[in-house]
Amino acid sequence: MIREFSISLILALALLDGSTAMAAAADVSENIRKSDSSDRESIGLTIYNSNRALVSEVRRVKLPDGLVELWFQDVAASIMPETVAIRRLSGASFSVLEQNYEYDLLSPQKLLEKYLDHEVVLVRYRREKETTIEDRTLARLLSTNNGTVWQVEDRIIVNPPYAYLEFPELPENLYSRPTLVWLLDAQSGEARVRTSYLTGDMTWQADYVFTLSADDSQGDLLGWVTIDNRSGAHYENASLKLIAGDVRTVGPELLRLEASRARAVADETGFREKEFFEYHLYTLQRPATLNDRQQKQIELLRAPGFGVEKEFILRGQRWYYRREQSGDTKPKVAVAVRIENSAKNGLGMPLPKGTVRVYKNDDDGSALFIGEDKIDHTPKDEEIVLTLGNAFDVAASRKQTDYRIVRKCVQESAYEISLRNHKKDPIVVRVIEPVGGDWKILTHTHPYEKKDAFTVEFPVLVETNAESILTYRVRSKFCD
Repeated sequence: MIREFSISLILALALLDGSTAMAAAADVSENIRKSDSSDRESIGLTIYNSNRALVSEVRRVKLPDGLVELWFQDVAASIMPETVAIRRLSGASFSVLEQNYEYDLLSPQKLLEKYLDHEVVLVRYRREKETTIEDRTLARLLSTNNGTVWQVEDRIIVNPPYAYLEFPELPENLYSRPTLVWLLDAQSGEARVRTSYLTGDMTWQADYVFTLSADDSQGDLLGWVTIDNRSGAHYENASLKLIAGDVRTVGPELLRLEASRARAVADETGFREKEFFEYHLYTLQRPATLNDRQQKQIELLRAPGFGVEKEFILRGQRWYYRREQSGDTKPKVAVAVRIENSAKNGLGMPLPKGTVRVYKNDDDGSALFIGEDKIDHTPKDEEIVLTLGNAFDVAASRKQTDYRIVRKCVQESAYEISLRNHKKDPIVVRVIEPVGGDWKILTHTHPYEKKDAFTVEFPVLVETNAESILTYRVRSKFCD
């Protein structure tokens, strides 16, 4: 019965399609003017990584003389009303006396709620012989909780079956879509106005396709912008800008940024990049249309033939140095690629944060996926390290060969790490050990480098089909 009730409402509202619904909601006063996307002269979007966008549009609106309500329609459903600004560019002058954001939207349930304790016509059809007869019953709506309760003359009816409901009109305070309403004191004529506001539910991210060369020494990078629009609005032929950087937000106030110097890295139809305050701004050199509930990808950059270094890394654990251990462990050796983001290396461009998916061509020319990693916002002349997975043909084992308490808070540990290379070429494995406390290497078989206060690194050469064994002893102090 409830399902029939919902279907009936939908059928009834279907009779009030776009133009009919607007006609039913005809102006209740000569002092109402409505503006929608058909009045739009231009629209611009500046999208941030932080799930928000700045919408700026120019419209031409016709205003009467005196007080007028301007209904500004086709705005984002996720608009932040407190960030809205309206400014006259040319034409008839006006002053803004009041601003409202109307989001009590038309729906079958809302329409029913507005007609509580009011009369509605229940329409149903019945067959009599070969004739369809329409029955129309005037009923007062008493409740919409878990169905409907009606009063028909002196009877109370719950969820009556019917084909559809017939409402006399649309309530004045019910809107078919999100609407900004300004109360203006205006002069008669056409005004050209600019509005701007922040909206949520729109974001962008960078996605990269990185292809390694056959010998793993070079790479090609293709960067894509993926824009996700869930703001509840459609933006046709918009000028598009993207802000890359960690913009601090403490509330929904309008973001104000200051421009700096520029450096182009794109062609005439792609994105042009420039420094912008302490961020980077990417401007698309052509209009773009963003539909609601749409993901759109646009090429951001291309960088062919830059240098790449492949690395093999074995990482230890901090807890190794605090207690005695028994037996062998078989940790995995990770494989990574290191890239210098410099002009000398064939790159040298700001890279927005995103996911890098790495491929390599097989002998038949087909590209095979070999791993992925995320990068943060990366300026030029910085390094990028992408960890892709674990090396299949490089094996490792480690064991603690000695452990003793020297005195209170001071202990010594000795380790043996075996590295076995089953590849056809020699490799270097970076053994990175996170030694804690106040430490000192007492003995070692391979050279080491103190990377920071709590990290020591041993680069170990492992020949083809051979084994290299690293041993070292460390003394650590973990308390005063």
